[in-house]
Amino acid sequence: MPSETERRRWIEQWQAAREALRLQRASELAALSDDEALAAADALLTIGATVELPPNLRTWSGLVEQQALFHRKVRR
Repeated sequence: MPSETERRRWIEQWQAAREALRLQRASELAALSDDEALAAADALLTIGATVELPPNLRTWSGLVEQQALFHRKVRR
């Protein structure tokens, strides 16, 4: 079982690492050119297109069918 001093050092180490990683991320993002940023965004947006969806997954919301039902004229 670690001592209280060891636990505090561990926490301080991880807090320092968190800050260093935050600064690294900010630096890398600031260094991106517009083209690189656009390519990165495009890559993130196309991730979903590379995943095969299960065949039973609905690919529509049903809104069109619902609106058609709401707009049907009542027959008398």
